[in-house]
Amino acid sequence: QVQLVESGGGSVQSGGSLRLSCAASGDTTSSTCMGWFRQAPGKEREGVATIDSWRITTYADSVKGRFIISLNNTKNMLYLEMNGLKPEDTAIYYCAATSSCRWRTLIDENSVDYWGQGTQVTVSS
Repeated sequence: QVQLVESGGGSVQSGGSLRLSCAASGDTTSSTCMGWFRQAPGKEREGVATIDSWRITTYADSVKGRFIISLNNTKNMLYLEMNGLKPEDTAIYYCAATSSCRWRTLIDENSVDYWGQGTQVTVSS
């Protein structure tokens, strides 16, 4: 079992920055990919960024050049640095882990083994 706990969400103005953290505990050895998803009000959950065991990163087009995903294996921590935030980035952000992922591809929501509880990010104009 793997437990994922997000932190770092909050409210910022457009153009601002936030850093999300995800603390992983338990047996993470089989989780070959980790990533971030988000779900905005009235919308389906979507993949935002993925990082694999070789530190290869993949981003949704909507966040490329603004968000950075990183992984600290020593501390079992996953991060999402979010810059140039826009109101359309407002959503609940979820940390996810999976043992099934494809090369340079965002994690498929249906293949996620473990989810965090989510953290709210609100961007005001």
